[in-house]
Amino acid sequence: MTDRSVICGLGYWLPDRVVTNTELCERLDVSEDWIEARTGISRRRWVEPGEATSDLAVEAGRAALKSAGGGPVDAVVLATTTPDHRCPATAPDVAARLGLSGVAAFDVSAVCTGFVYGLATAAGFIAAGLAERVLLIAAEAFSTLLDPDDRTTWPIFGDGAGAVVLRRGRADEPGAIGPLVLGSDGDRSELITVKAGGSRLPFRAPVPDDGSQYFQMRGREVFRQSVERMSAAATEALQAAGWQLGDVDRLVTHQANARVSAALATRLGLRRDAPTQNIAEVGNTAAASIPVLLAQAVLNGTLEPGHRVLLAAFGGGLTWGATTLTWPELEVHDT
Repeated sequence: MTDRSVICGLGYWLPDRVVTNTELCERLDVSEDWIEARTGISRRRWVEPGEATSDLAVEAGRAALKSAGGGPVDAVVLATTTPDHRCPATAPDVAARLGLSGVAAFDVSAVCTGFVYGLATAAGFIAAGLAERVLLIAAEAFSTLLDPDDRTTWPIFGDGAGAVVLRRGRADEPGAIGPLVLGSDGDRSELITVKAGGSRLPFRAPVPDDGSQYFQMRGREVFRQSVERMSAAATEALQAAGWQLGDVDRLVTHQANARVSAALATRLGLRRDAPTQNIAEVGNTAAASIPVLLAQAVLNGTLEPGHRVLLAAFGGGLTWGATTLTWPELEVHDT
C-alpha cells in the first residue's frame, strides 16, 4: 500500500480581540446590515498592537502537537501571507519557540490557498523520506495589511491560526490526504495584491497615493474566479480519489465570504448539508481558514470520524487547490 501523509493532530488559535460590525460602521459610514449582507460576517478577531503572526502560529502549533499526543516532528511548514518580517522567514522562530530548534522550518506563500499548498509540501517531505512527521501551521495577521478606509476589504478579514500534524501512514486509513490538485494563474495576479513592499515597489521608493501599501482585491472578478477554479479543482480531486459527488459528507472550503461556499456547493451539486462555515464569527482568515474551520467543526460536532471531506481553496497568485480525506478520530482542544 502506498505511503501517504495522514493527519494525526489538529489545533487552532484566535486572538483575544473581538471586532464587531458595530465597531467598523462609524468609520466606514455603512450599517451593520450592509456589512453582514455582503460578507456574511458579524464579527472577527484581530491582533492587538505588538501581537504578530508568529504568536498565533505558536499557539496553534502547540495545540496541534498536544492533539497528536506529543512526540517529535522533522519539519515545520508555515503557510502565511503576513510573516513577522520580510527577512527571515517566520517558521524557524515558531519552531524554536515550540522547542523544535534544529528541524527544517520554512514559510510557504500562496495567500488563501496556503494551507492546501502546505499539505502538498508536507506530503512531499514524507514521500521523499525527508520526514516521518511534519507540523503544518497556517497563520495570518491579515488585519495588518488592510486599509481602514476601504469598505470593500476592511470588514472581511480576520486573524487566526490553524495547524495539523501529519505522519507517514497508509492511503487506506482515516486521515490520509487524498490526491492533491494545485493550480495557478499569474496572468490574473492583479486581482488580489499588496503592490508595495516587495522588490518591484520597495518602501524606500516613493509609494503612490493609491493604497499600494495595503491589500487590494477586485471582488466581483475574484468571486467568479474562485467558484470556477475551486469547482474544477474539486471535481478533479474527487475523480482522482474515485469518489462520487454523493460520497461527500462535508465540504470545507477557504472561507472567503458566505456566498462563495454556497455557490461552490450549488455548482458541484452537493447535498445541502455538506458545506460547513464559520465565517460569521471569525471572518476570512486567509490561509488559516480551512484548519480553523476543521477544528471548530470537530468541536461543535459538525465534523465526525468517518465523514468524507472535500477540501478546496482559492487565493492570490492566483492560486487554487483541492483534496479529499476521510476524517479520523482526533482530540481537539478549544482555545
